Amino acid sequence: MSGPHILLRGDRLALGLPRQDMLPNYHRWENDPRTVLGYGNQMPQTWEARAAGWDGQARNSMRPAFEVVRLEDEQPVGMTVLYVDQAVRTAEYIMLVAPEERGKGYAAEATRLTLDWAFHLGSLRMVWLKVLEPNRAGIAAYEKAGFRSAGRLRQSGYWLGKPADELIMDALPEDFPGPSAVCAAAEAGTGS
Repeated sequence: MSGPHILLRGDRLALGLPRQDMLPNYHRWENDPRTVLGYGNQMPQTWEARAAGWDGQARNSMRPAFEVVRLEDEQPVGMTVLYVDQAVRTAEYIMLVAPEERGKGYAAEATRLTLDWAFHLGSLRMVWLKVLEPNRAGIAAYEKAGFRSAGRLRQSGYWLGKPADELIMDALPEDFPGPSAVCAAAEAGTGS
């Protein structure tokens, strides 16, 4: 397995480039029952479908993906993705924390680092997400990272087999809670 290619360092975590040799781990994380529940999906994704999607994902600059890396041991603990709408300079945010790394407070920092990149390097003017209303831990992490409630899609998802509302949350550059790792790196002249 190759080592992580770190792009942006935070306090405990960093954003790095996704690695093809990590694809089996990403696939395992994405098909964990709690991940499937959190995304509101009902079916797992086959290995063949995930592997076939790698090339398109890696070439799509309007869908930047980041591997979330724990700085202490440089181990990957999750992924974040921005689905950029170039025409209006906004993006949908999606995150995934490895099943064995949940409950350690990584979601808020990973989200904050991704917003830092989105606003200070990607020049996006707004980032939004959807989260199922029963996912209280996810909502709390997103709020801590700077997201605010923006609306509700009634019974548009499923939670434990029952219809559930999806909450829409958004963040603007002025909602970013800081401090900015991007700005700190630029001021120090280090680049990361």
